[in-house]
Amino acid sequence: MVEKLSFSSKRAVQAQFIAILQLKKMWEKAAGSAPRGAAARGPAARSCPPRRGGLPRVPGSGPPRRCRRLFRRLFSGKLREKGSTRDATLSCGSRKGPCQSWTVVPDFTHHAHSASLSAVAVNNRYVVTGSRDETIQIYDMKKKIEHGALLQHNGTVTCLEFYSTAHLLSGAEDGLICIWNTKRWECLKSIKAHKGHVTSLSIHPSGKLALSVGTDKTLRTWNLVEGRSAFIKNLKQNAHIIKWSPSGEKYVTVITNKVDVYKLDTALITGTITTEKRISSLTFITDSILAIAGDDEVIRLYNCDSQKCLCEFKAHENRIKDIYSFEREGQHVIVTASSDGYIKMWNLDLNKNKDVPSLLCEVNTKARLTCLAVWFDQASEIKENSDKAATSSQANEDEKSSIVRKKKVCWTDKNDKTAKRDRKITPEKQKLETLLQKKKKKLKSSE
Repeated sequence: MVEKLSFSSKRAVQAQFIAILQLKKMWEKAAGSAPRGAAARGPAARSCPPRRGGLPRVPGSGPPRRCRRLFRRLFSGKLREKGSTRDATLSCGSRKGPCQSWTVVPDFTHHAHSASLSAVAVNNRYVVTGSRDETIQIYDMKKKIEHGALLQHNGTVTCLEFYSTAHLLSGAEDGLICIWNTKRWECLKSIKAHKGHVTSLSIHPSGKLALSVGTDKTLRTWNLVEGRSAFIKNLKQNAHIIKWSPSGEKYVTVITNKVDVYKLDTALITGTITTEKRISSLTFITDSILAIAGDDEVIRLYNCDSQKCLCEFKAHENRIKDIYSFEREGQHVIVTASSDGYIKMWNLDLNKNKDVPSLLCEVNTKARLTCLAVWFDQASEIKENSDKAATSSQANEDEKSSIVRKKKVCWTDKNDKTAKRDRKITPEKQKLETLLQKKKKKLKSSE
């Protein structure tokens, strides 16, 4: 639904854009004859794409927030190997070795909500999105259609997370956590989780526990088997992110620019990581390596046990809104989304985690991105893996049969050789035997 702008607001937007153009001219004039582009930077720079430049963000120089929301849209893409139909998977070498390139192909685009998106989650079939319009939209990625909407919340949907293929958990500014059945898409239980907003939630890998944080300065543990609160911990400040580790032995909370690492057994803080700016997103690469993105252009990798920074690199030209990681065929891939509209994918070598990850691909969505998730087409992947398994089993059978044939050939050759040897030796033996018999007869006759 598109709102109509009044005449005064149109004039205000036009005046602001004119101001931006004037500022751009002043910027270019001040820059003078500074070298621009790959040709000015030398032949070594021609092999890399030029950096995306632009003016610094000036407060109040853009269109009003109400106008910007009208142009936000949902972007979904498929990651494909060149010359392959496999989705979101790639075999890639190290930074020094050969590395195949990735391409991003738009696959499904839909005007999801009447306001900006605030959360997104995926499982093997569905993509769900939460928005400031208080609704949850469901999309069937196998059929590439809109499946329906969930209207249980009375506030901005702040967090969404699937557990397996059977359940979805949602949290919102109304303080509710809803548990949904993904077969019939009905609300199984609605829990009043926090007195204020629910800012983040995370499900334990076992599916029996969940953690949530809110604006009431509490961290709550939920027993999902019985659907009740199991433990409440008071925090000094409001946390806006909570995340379980892949093993479920630890979890982290984020308060502004501070990450507290908790151990599950004791529920005590084992370490704290502090950054310069506010943290907007984080993800576990492994159980001990944490990737952190904030209100700047840099991604930092930390060791959760020692709280030391392993590596940091500039990923975007603007602040990073969301970060996601996955592993396929032994390759760790980091996906980042920024306010500059770019989605970038990075190949991370854990054996050389001090090195800067290599850029696999990037795409400009020409939208102000707010959240990110990666959906895998598991059906095509399973089919491809089964085809590979069938070809490998056929190759193994052929190899075994060839080995058996070789053994048979070797056995017949050996028998032939022994038989020939026996045929050659038997006449000599017969001669010796006849000579011995003659000698024995002579001896007997002489006696």
